[in-house]
Amino acid sequence: MEIHLKITGVILILLASLHLIFPRYFKWKIELADVSLINKQLMYVHTFFIGLVVLLMGIFCFWSATDIVNTKLGRQLSFGLFIFWATRLMFQFFVYSPQLWKGKRFESSLHVLFSFLWMYFTVVFFLVWMS
Repeated sequence: MEIHLKITGVILILLASLHLIFPRYFKWKIELADVSLINKQLMYVHTFFIGLVVLLMGIFCFWSATDIVNTKLGRQLSFGLFIFWATRLMFQFFVYSPQLWKGKRFESSLHVLFSFLWMYFTVVFFLVWMS
């Protein structure tokens, strides 16, 4: 399981770095021009902190894989991460509208890719927790 935690760690670190391009990629200057200052700042601040948490998860998984697998605390933290990623997986199917990806090649590819990614994270953390 340690190798899967290290793989997860690398992917999470890469995923965290994607958060840096969100404002430009999603054209937030244009898209958020008409929202209140608090809502605009919430988008930026929450995106920053989600990216930071994902980065820290990645660092934790990559550099502490042995401890995560072999300690009670590591397995308990894995339970929390299992819940986090299982919830994210459910949101992929039940919160995001299919209108965002259906019939669009690139968006559909990302939807499938991220669905498998969230599933992989969910399974890895579940198996570590159960070990």
